[in-house]
Amino acid sequence: MTRGTLRIYLGAAPGVGKTYAMLDEGNRRRDRGTDVLIGFVEAHGRANTTARIGALPIAPRQPVTYRGAAFEEMDLAAVLARKPELVLVDELAHTNVPGSGPHEKRWQDVETLLESGINVLSTVNVQHLESLNDVVEQITGVPQRETVPDAVVRAAEQVELVDMTPEALRRRMAHGNIYPAEKVDAALGNYFRTGNLTALRELALLWLADSVEEGLQRYREQHGITGTWETRERVVVALTGGPEGEALIRRAARIAARAGGGELLAVHVTRSDGLAESGVAALGAQRLLVESLGGSYHSLVGENVPQTLIEFARGVDATQIVLGASRRRPVVAALTGPGTGGTVARLSGSIDVHMVSHDYAGRGRALPSLSGGLTVRRRIAGLVTAAVMLLALTLICVALRKHLSLAADVSLFLLTVIVTSLVGGFYPAVATAVAGSLLLNYYFVEPLHTFTIDAAGNIVALVIFVLAALLVSQVVDLAARRSSQAARASAEAETLSTFAGSLLRGEQGLPALLERVRETFAMRSASLVQRRGEAPSSTGPGGQWDLIAAVGADPPRAPSDGDAVAPIDDQQTLVLRGRALPAEDQRVLSAFAAQVGVAYRQRLLAEAAAAVEPLAESERQRTALLNAVSHDLRTPLAAAKAAVTSLRAPDVDWAAGDRRELLGTADGALDRLTELVTNLLDLSRLQAGVLPVLRAPVGLDDVVSRALDHAAADNDIDVDVPPDLPEVIADAGLLERVIANLVQNAVRYSPAGQRVRIAGSAHGDHVELRVIDRGPGIPADAVATVFEAFQRHDDSPAPGAGVGLGLAIARGFTTAMGGTISADETPGGGATLVVTLQAAT
Repeated sequence: MTRGTLRIYLGAAPGVGKTYAMLDEGNRRRDRGTDVLIGFVEAHGRANTTARIGALPIAPRQPVTYRGAAFEEMDLAAVLARKPELVLVDELAHTNVPGSGPHEKRWQDVETLLESGINVLSTVNVQHLESLNDVVEQITGVPQRETVPDAVVRAAEQVELVDMTPEALRRRMAHGNIYPAEKVDAALGNYFRTGNLTALRELALLWLADSVEEGLQRYREQHGITGTWETRERVVVALTGGPEGEALIRRAARIAARAGGGELLAVHVTRSDGLAESGVAALGAQRLLVESLGGSYHSLVGENVPQTLIEFARGVDATQIVLGASRRRPVVAALTGPGTGGTVARLSGSIDVHMVSHDYAGRGRALPSLSGGLTVRRRIAGLVTAAVMLLALTLICVALRKHLSLAADVSLFLLTVIVTSLVGGFYPAVATAVAGSLLLNYYFVEPLHTFTIDAAGNIVALVIFVLAALLVSQVVDLAARRSSQAARASAEAETLSTFAGSLLRGEQGLPALLERVRETFAMRSASLVQRRGEAPSSTGPGGQWDLIAAVGADPPRAPSDGDAVAPIDDQQTLVLRGRALPAEDQRVLSAFAAQVGVAYRQRLLAEAAAAVEPLAESERQRTALLNAVSHDLRTPLAAAKAAVTSLRAPDVDWAAGDRRELLGTADGALDRLTELVTNLLDLSRLQAGVLPVLRAPVGLDDVVSRALDHAAADNDIDVDVPPDLPEVIADAGLLERVIANLVQNAVRYSPAGQRVRIAGSAHGDHVELRVIDRGPGIPADAVATVFEAFQRHDDSPAPGAGVGLGLAIARGFTTAMGGTISADETPGGGATLVVTLQAAT
């Protein structure tokens, strides 16, 4: 029997239209003559969804009683008996009521339908995918008990995303198209917050993109397609750690940018033995550059560099590869072949290869210095071992000359060479081989006690002995050097990893980083120095230097004072005092110096920003205050002055009603003036950091009630703050002012007939209070500044609007109490201001 096909409608959240889209497809299929049956669809009381069911036939549901409650589930047996061509099954992740059928989960019922040859349309939300369940809970704070394995959804023949913007979904919610009216406000303030919906939408898009990518790769594998499909421009840039790397990265980044959303991938290939030399510091700096340009850095291991690079490029479906022109000299290139660039171009196939010229092309490479893997002490020990063993073997073999053949003597002396190479390395082993051949010739080859040889066979034996000894010595010495280099590389990697960990743990201060460097290299002191003056006259250590930061005893104040120096750039240098470093440690020190330089530049930028910010803020505050004084202080003063002057006029006999009106005008103007001065004083205390705060558990419902009395706007407000809401940690007086300011702001901007709503809700260990209005809302470009002082979002505020201090003071008070305040859009129009405070435990 042919297995049925599965089509799933995936949504980011309830209400995006998954069920509606599934029903729409079911009606289209029915109109085309397909036998369609609704196995189970849950309309949730939504009129549009119910209407879309139309004339589609519906399978009878199976009634189930569980723990005294009545439920209805899909009757799997009835659907199988009916055996339609297409079945519509809603909510794929649903858990069946125990006793309702053979399976625990609805997706298992769907699997049974598919195995029976029935095609299925189904729906699922991203929060029900098993792999994203914990992520969704972290985002929304709501645990999801019903899940479906990702493999079930990925195995579907079609997965269609039913997408909707968070704003549109919230408007749909506000219009009552998803939940009943009594649940709308709670949903908008909890699960359906803009941030939650945006994150869920991103999860759905990314999950589906991964699924599409998997499907594409599966299709290519099934059809044996190895060529590149340019579904997206991906530019791979190959790095060696050489000085040309920065130019290559920038060229590749420009190529990716011109492609419109292209992806940049930087690759460095290390030899499979892990011992190929490369510029560690340069690669670190180039990695930072790649990441700053929005790319990703990849480190690969492979014996064949061109082949490894091509395999990586094909694995990521790259469309272009950028390489630097060879640094080999032309004569060397002619003798050694095409090199990495030419080989990559030959193997690339449909991938475009860019060979980028640079200033270092054709200039050659510096040869690494020759160094052994063993210490001098080991070599001396090898020579001593050789001398002792040669003497002992000579005496033994002479004593047993009648019982031992020349071949046995050669084997024993070869053993001596092997032992010597294990202890002292290549050079002591060579000396042992030469000495052994002479001893064999003198004591054991006819004629004895001379260095002449009569038999040709003996000559061959001695030559083979020497060659074997040399080859074995070379192999043993090479293995020792490789082992030493591998241990060195491992130690360097561990050291750099520890240093990187200190950066990730927040040890960003220069003294902390310098102390880490000093400890790593066992130095007495470490300093970061900077050349005095704007431009250096030379790159040497001379000249005047300024000490930026230092740790340890008697730190060096100039490169000439140190035992180890690592230049960071033309200006800064890392200097260590204590001992001279070998070349291997100097390379690692350069990597440390690069990170210290980055930390110093970050500190300079932070200091510059910190220095400029108060000046800019002070200038803005001064300008705003002058504007306020010139208008908002003068206006109530002028009104009060006019009223009092009129009352004092000797030539006018005011009637009692007129007198009361003038007194009322003066009183109202002075009240506005008092409120303005109070707000200015509160703002000054906040900015000076002298605001007294007494934090204690308080009941939010009591504070809201007192705040409404202060706001004098009780008739225009609906309050939904449950009495059983957890208490919050706050200063009751400051919190009352915060709520009063928010309510006054909301009432001021609300149209006539539209009531302001205050709603409280608990979310884990914190409580939210939302002040919701139906006014003009906050423009998108003003959300970031709405809580700053002297801000009003239009030039013609509502009657009675102040100078723009209410929200600034509300934010300052809330922050002082350890809470946060934010602005959000009210679905359907308006603004929602959210105060978040810690719940009392």
